[in-house]
Amino acid sequence: MLKPRQKTPDLTINLTNGTEWTLSKQDPEAFTLIIVYRGLHCPVCKTYLEELQTKLSKFENLGVNVIAISSETKALAMKTTEEWEIGDVPLGYEFPIEDAREWGLFISKGIKDEPDTFIEPGLFVIRPNQELYCASIQTMPFARPGLDDVIGAIKFVLSKDYPARGEA
Repeated sequence: MLKPRQKTPDLTINLTNGTEWTLSKQDPEAFTLIIVYRGLHCPVCKTYLEELQTKLSKFENLGVNVIAISSETKALAMKTTEEWEIGDVPLGYEFPIEDAREWGLFISKGIKDEPDTFIEPGLFVIRPNQELYCASIQTMPFARPGLDDVIGAIKFVLSKDYPARGEA
């Protein structure tokens, strides 16, 4: 299990804009925020990422680099960028299930119109030195941290130099 104050695994992922993103190459002023979403099949993810689109500048103003990733194929990720209103959200695809397990994420077997297997949501706030600050991991699409709450928490953490908790 990943713990706060512990270095996270490195992560390299392709983005729908044709570039490659690597966690260890990020140089945010404050944090990197990784949001793991289920995929195009998930209407809750659509709402969450479309809200993220409207709040990107707030994260950027706090010195937070943001990325959203899933295990979906390139074709499905490209369709996501076309159909959802998330044009400025860096969107990564083909996050390997094995790597997701290493991050402590839950994996589901598909039902109805879902992929055979996919990653359930997670949110990771990571310091510039790649140390985990905090994480929120779900077993289903519901009960994710509100993005305004995450923004408020980051403001508090930065203003009070509040340490990561949960490391014991």
